[in-house]
Parts: sequence; structure tokens; C-alpha cells
Amino acid sequence: MISFTCDYNVGACPEILHRLAETNLDQEPGYGEDRFCESAKARIREAVGCPDADVFFLVGGTQTNSTVISAMLKGYEGVIAAETGHIEVHEAGAVEFTGHKVLTIPSHQGKILAEELKAYLERFYADEAYSHMVFPGMVYISFPTEYGTLYSQEELTRIREVCLQYGLSLFIDGARLGYGLMSRESDLDLHELASLCDVFYIGGTKVGALCGEAVVFPGGNAPAHFFTTIKQHGALLAKGRLLGIQFDTLFTDGLYFRISRHAIDMAQELKSIFHKAGIEFYIDSPTNQQFVILTPNQIESLRKEVLFEIWDQLPDGRSVVRFVTSWATTKEQLSRLEELLATC
Repeated sequence: MISFTCDYNVGACPEILHRLAETNLDQEPGYGEDRFCESAKARIREAVGCPDADVFFLVGGTQTNSTVISAMLKGYEGVIAAETGHIEVHEAGAVEFTGHKVLTIPSHQGKILAEELKAYLERFYADEAYSHMVFPGMVYISFPTEYGTLYSQEELTRIREVCLQYGLSLFIDGARLGYGLMSRESDLDLHELASLCDVFYIGGTKVGALCGEAVVFPGGNAPAHFFTTIKQHGALLAKGRLLGIQFDTLFTDGLYFRISRHAIDMAQELKSIFHKAGIEFYIDSPTNQQFVILTPNQIESLRKEVLFEIWDQLPDGRSVVRFVTSWATTKEQLSRLEELLATC
């Protein structure tokens, strides 16, 4: 079987495994106080162009989202997100579990629009009873979005301006950040993205690491005692060196960006294969998640040798199917998929 189900269906890139093995018997303090974490933080600060940034390593995406959001919001505040946002759809109510409501606005191929965000806030404060309601305190977006789409620099700037106008924090979920930045259609680099938000994270789990996410507060603006909050949320790894070694490796000699570009290259080849086979696309994604429309017969035939995820059902009986490439996708896997598509 070959798998296109997600971008974390294998272990870690060889460079990380080699570094973990060669440092295995080094004795270091726990909870991220080791030399590897310090080195990784320094490399990340340099990469984002923010020498005063606060950097923290957490174990996974859901823990990161719920920890950051709950730490930055007051008890009576909620977080605005697209109705398709990961925190709304695929995190089992983790944010609500912390006592904060997810406030949804329309999604446009995974993205929110600055004008609709502003309209939502205008309606909220125009309601004379708003003091009885959940206050919007933060805006959450993903880069790339859950549909593989990207915010342009102009779009992100406009969202940022609305957030500043209304005193909201802007949080960017970067679980697939490398794949977004390395897309041929991205007009943002890491420095620019960091300058347009209050907090973001660099995803490791989906971009070459065994696990882990690096949370970055670009202006050194981490909430008070954020380390303690991480521990409260079960997102702190006792053997913090595991995360430090991985991110130190990923941000040495541009590895993070090289392997991200590989996933994009494989996604472009995947798109070409689908086009040649006459497969209809549900959305034109410029990143490593590709959404196509397949018939029941095509799905049944492909599933004999290929793993993928059914994303949605269409009224005509066909399905929206997601195929995902990663840093580990091979040309051989794509060639086999092309052969199978020719027969179904």
C-alpha cells in the first residue's frame, strides 16, 4: 500500500534520527532547559528575524492551539476562526474544553476575509447587550489553511489591521508552515509572517519531525508564566531535548525549507498526474494538500493499493478526496498512483 492520507504518516527525516542517535547518551537537564533547546531557539530567532522573540517547544498541534489560545484570552473571551478552521472542526472541542468559545465566521476556501471579520466585530459592538456575550479576543487562522490555500501578504496585512483596530491578538497556526512558505504562490517569507501576527508556531510534526511544534512570540510578548501554562495543559515534554534536537536540526543549513520544497514539488507532480487522468479538482490548492473529486468506482479501485482520506460527499454521489504529499513522498509512489489511475 502507498499512503497519501496525511503528512505525518512516517517517522522523521534521516538527519533528525542521526542527530538523536549521536546525542542519545549526552546527559542534559529536562523540560527544555538543555543546550539543544537553547541552540534551536537561537536558530529560530535568527530565521524569523526577531532577536527578542520568545520561543517555546510543545508536543503537538492540538496542545499548542489550546494552550496558546487559553493563555492569551481572558476568561470571558473567545477566539474567532473560519467555520472550517482546525480548532472548530478537528480538535474535539479542545479550545472549548479550556473554557473559551470558538466564534466562527464564513470560510472562503479555508480563508477568512478582513471585511467579514470587521463586519462581525461591528455587529458585536453594535449590539446593546454585548456585555452579556462572549467577547472576541483573538483571531485564529492557519497558514496554509485546512484546504491548502494561502493568505497573500495583502490579505494578511488587512486582517492584521482589523485586529489592531479592535485590540485582538492574531494567532497563526503553522502546523504546515513550511509547505505554505515554500509554495510557488506564496508571497510571504518567515520574516514577513512574523511581523504580521502576535504569535505563530512552526510545525514540526507534519514537516519532518517525530513530533513537536515551536511557538514563537515575535515581540517577546509571551503571556506571563507561559511555561507553567504549557505544563498545565499537558504540552510540556520532560525530555525536552527531544524537541530541541529536532528543531535545531531542522533549522540547520535550511533543512526545514528544503524538505518543505520537496513536498511542494511532489504535490505539483501529483496535480499533473490527476490532470492527465482527467480527474476533476475540488479546489486549486498551491500547497501539499490536493482535493479531487472521485466516483465510487474510482475510490473502490484505488483503495486496493492506495490510502487517502474522503473529505466530503457531494450530492451526485461522488466524493471530495484529499491526497497529501510530504517531505517523504517519492517519485516511485507517484508513478504507481499514475499507473493505477489509468486502470480505474
